[in-house]
Amino acid sequence: MRSDTTHSQMATPPGEGRDDVVLPFAVEPLDVRGRVVRLGPSIDTILRRHGYPEPVARLLGEAAALTVLLGASLKFEGRFQLQTKTDGPVDMVVVDFEAPDRLRATARFDAGRVGAGAKADAAALLGRGHLAMTIDQGSSQSRYQGVVALEGQGFEEAAHQYFRQSEQIPTRVRLAVAEQVGEGAEHWRAGGLLMQFLPHSPERARLADLPPGDLPEGHALLAGSQPAEDDAWVEAKSLVATVEDHELVDPTVSSERLLYRLFHERGVRVFEAQGVREACRCSRERVMGMIRRFSDEERRDIVGDDGRIGITCEFCSRHYDLDPAEVEAEIAAGPEA
Repeated sequence: MRSDTTHSQMATPPGEGRDDVVLPFAVEPLDVRGRVVRLGPSIDTILRRHGYPEPVARLLGEAAALTVLLGASLKFEGRFQLQTKTDGPVDMVVVDFEAPDRLRATARFDAGRVGAGAKADAAALLGRGHLAMTIDQGSSQSRYQGVVALEGQGFEEAAHQYFRQSEQIPTRVRLAVAEQVGEGAEHWRAGGLLMQFLPHSPERARLADLPPGDLPEGHALLAGSQPAEDDAWVEAKSLVATVEDHELVDPTVSSERLLYRLFHERGVRVFEAQGVREACRCSRERVMGMIRRFSDEERRDIVGDDGRIGITCEFCSRHYDLDPAEVEAEIAAGPEA
């Protein structure tokens, strides 16, 4: 099911939209497709649960928005994971999006380095290392991973680099995070826009694939010895470049309204929105599955001074308090017990 709305034919743009949704869109005259995400209560729950310092919260909010933008394209029950490992003040970020709508995220950081005046921008917080994006459909044969070197860039540029080297699809990403006051309290919000150039015109696609020497003289793709960007993509990028951060997180500017502002002259269609919710994958069964992989010595080592096994989920902070004797009995009984 889809909702096709050509905003250029509307007298007024749509009104206020909803939070925690991904809205797919298409601007057919420019051959672009994309998605807009608005995260409200879901990202606020994730960030406030851990009490992250403001720079870390903003970084994790950007990572969550990017993960949802990418993971929402999954057409199957699977999982998209974004993970960083770097030498920066925030040395690890992990965000999971489990189709169709479950989001969880966590970050590990050096409080001393963050508190000692580390710059608030994503590039400085991440430092150098790598960003891995993994699509997992549930089996080793259906697992794909793309890796991007982080060398002083933030998540937006890392996403551009990923699509240049892995997908070779012209892509533009915008991300924003803000802490806003509402109803007497502060709330975290995150937003993002992903737009891709997917020419459906056979002639345009054919010319885009030609080497520079084979292009017709004077064609828009011809510029000296290198092909220029397609005019439609140049126009689309120019329009998206006008997006202000506040437009991506302002609760009074819906995704529909933002798209209308950008593309009303060309005509934009929106499709059925997809919900997003904060939800962790942890459970006692998963904890036991992890413990089963430990050796006898490793299981003895995780018993605390109080004689219990205590495990806290890094994502949702849920604490599991286990009796070692019961754990050993379950392991002895086999995995199906």
